[in-house]
Amino acid sequence: MSEETSKDTPPDHISIDPRSEFFDADKLQRGIGINFKGKQRHDIEEYSISEGWVRVQAGKTVDRKGRPLTIKLNGPVEAWYEDLGENPPIAKAD
Repeated sequence: MSEETSKDTPPDHISIDPRSEFFDADKLQRGIGINFKGKQRHDIEEYSISEGWVRVQAGKTVDRKGRPLTIKLNGPVEAWYEDLGENPPIAKAD
């Protein structure tokens, strides 16, 4: 993958939780679109393209510290930066 292409595609693994090692505010600020199992999703907490999973909040359930509980769903994941307009480069598993 060229350097230009790598700047235009989201990372393989990212999380919206600031405590996670996969959190990256700069990349999240650009806006990341996610397709999971062929449907665009807006409720993804974390994803891994290469491992083929996403984490979503499990209803309104929270843990004892008030953080939302999440569940891991397996399936094909595709991601792109929303700030690149209509046909952005899409990161997906090979």
